[in-house]
Amino acid sequence: MCWENGRAAMSVPVSAAKMAEVQLKDVPGKELTPESPLTPKADDKGIVENEPKATSATSPTMEPVVKAGDPSPGFLTPNTKMPQASAMKRTETQQNGGDAFVNRDGTVAEAPRLKKIQFADQKQEFNKRPTKIGRRSLSRSISQSSTDSYGSAASYTDSSDDETSPRDKQQKNSKGSGDFCIKNIKQADFGRREIEIAEQEMPALMALRKRAQGEKPLAGAKVVGCTHITAQTAVLMETLSALGAQCRWAACNIYSTQNEVAAALAEGGFSVFAWKGESEDDFWWCIDRCVNLEGWQPNMILDDGGDLTHWVYKKYPNMFKKIKGIVEESVTGVHRLYQLSKAGKLCVPAMNVNDSVTKQKFDNLYCCRESILDGLKRTTDVMFGGKQVVVCGYGEVGKGCCAALKAMGSIVYVTEIDPICALQACMDGFRLVKLNEVIRQVDIVITCTGNKNVVVREYLDRMKNGCIVCNMGHSNTEIDVASLRTPELTWERVRSQVDHVIWPDGKRIVLLAEGRLLNLSCSTVPTFVLSITATTQALALIELYNAPEGRYKQDVYLLPKKMDEYVASLHLPTFDAHLTELSDEQAKYLGLNKNGPFKPNYYRY
Repeated sequence: MCWENGRAAMSVPVSAAKMAEVQLKDVPGKELTPESPLTPKADDKGIVENEPKATSATSPTMEPVVKAGDPSPGFLTPNTKMPQASAMKRTETQQNGGDAFVNRDGTVAEAPRLKKIQFADQKQEFNKRPTKIGRRSLSRSISQSSTDSYGSAASYTDSSDDETSPRDKQQKNSKGSGDFCIKNIKQADFGRREIEIAEQEMPALMALRKRAQGEKPLAGAKVVGCTHITAQTAVLMETLSALGAQCRWAACNIYSTQNEVAAALAEGGFSVFAWKGESEDDFWWCIDRCVNLEGWQPNMILDDGGDLTHWVYKKYPNMFKKIKGIVEESVTGVHRLYQLSKAGKLCVPAMNVNDSVTKQKFDNLYCCRESILDGLKRTTDVMFGGKQVVVCGYGEVGKGCCAALKAMGSIVYVTEIDPICALQACMDGFRLVKLNEVIRQVDIVITCTGNKNVVVREYLDRMKNGCIVCNMGHSNTEIDVASLRTPELTWERVRSQVDHVIWPDGKRIVLLAEGRLLNLSCSTVPTFVLSITATTQALALIELYNAPEGRYKQDVYLLPKKMDEYVASLHLPTFDAHLTELSDEQAKYLGLNKNGPFKPNYYRY
């Protein structure tokens, strides 16, 4: 036992918990017994008096308890006078485990033996705590929550049957409807809150609801959709419903679905077929359930990637007799549409939303500029400063990724096939290389080309140990993941959407989302920028559905410039922005209408 500033403190063996600090108050009374090794001598002048009342510095459960019959240590005995700290000093620990002290007369005395403090109750209580949450271990649940797009909502999930495939469940919403297939309908309340948050950041869609709700421009429309099912998509679906459309929906990505949002949509009466972590077979089954319903046939398609359009062409080609148009928002899907058009197989008009200004210049650029860092941080906790990164492709997605990584201090290389985009990369300060020139030295490889086999097995074999490989394009064809599923390579799951692929010599790479879209599989995307894209999609559906016969032929079209400008104008009030208006003289000089469009179709923003 030692003394510090008139306060008693004691150290106990490592096996016991640390003793709570105790303050003492001396009450004049009987002296210590002669047998006590701490009895002060008559000439001691350092008697402590009028000390504060004894208190505990820790919680009540940490207070030392002395049972009746135990020899009470001197400093816990009432009416006891104690010497100052200078009256004794600690010696080496005794063989029996106790401490010893040297009195002023030089004699060595053993400190009073204290009963070791045991926290059996707390330990037992901790051991009784459930080690699994929804059939997942606690550590798994923690790592999962850091990567799930809906964050902490994972902890709210009532997943007593978490491992059961949704296809094997019989679920109904509060109205008794079971025309959906999702993970867990009980998550609906949490999904509704996320949708309400998203609505605050999607001003254009909310304005569109108010302006067009009375007219019901989509009355009679039966929209079948295949997109990422997130809170932002839910706002779009509910907007389409408010404008008169009936909707059935599936997911375009097996990892991007927010389960609680899908539950909220199902509870709201939408036919949704999607859950996070679908298999390939589940993916096509969900699309088929959306399309193939007796007594219901779609007349509009909203697609992201072209999978839904492909399925209808393959399985139900006669449906196109009643379909008025297709709205497609991804590079991959648009490429498929142009292939169909070129082959003369496109039998309905299609709107290319991906190449509209509001999608290309905002969603592709600004969304990826923020979400690339979010996705990498959530999955790998990587520090970007000083890292060597190669970005394959310098379109709008690549530009956003490069800008973000450069701002964080990364050394960024770019690969590109287009000399115009290549020149832009050089003028922006990036070094243009071929992938094989830097593949051995880079720390991170990011694909965003929309092509296939950009990173093949040859490059994967040559990567350095610990290299992070991910994809920011829509399709999972850019990284040759299939070539990694061979007997000599070992796959090790680190956390959700993060795998180590280990070579026989011990080298490993970090593969994110199995080569699928990083940001929507592993993190989230900025809601506001998705509002721009979603509004563009809604207007494209309205345009195709209400267009008089003959306006659009069986071909692929860009959204009219006037609509692009209208989408942008709906978002300006968020920034308290004020547009300058042309005078009549200025409009005449430029040959423009005062109300737009302000740029010709060939203008490059």
